[in-house]
Amino acid sequence: MALYESTPGATYKGIAADLGINRATRREWVLRDRERRGITATASPAEGKTPAEAGKAAPSADPDERIRQLEARVAELEASEWKLATERDILRKAAKYFAGETNW
Repeated sequence: MALYESTPGATYKGIAADLGINRATRREWVLRDRERRGITATASPAEGKTPAEAGKAAPSADPDERIRQLEARVAELEASEWKLATERDILRKAAKYFAGETNW
């Protein structure tokens, strides 16, 4: 459940494929976890939307709420940036490794 909730751009289908399970099973797990935590069904994302897209609400008139929304968005973008940087570093290391193996 945390994997889906914390991965920007995650979909039920994508996470299910990564885990080697059925998409409907993954969706059921997420819904049960939300129910256990007391999150209402209306807060669950529509089918095909990512958690980030589903979590976007209309801008709030309350400045404190707007600040909380923006801070959450910044945290989401920072997590995404960290993930991309990590993936880039892994690819660079792999490219160097495989370039060193080719001795033509």
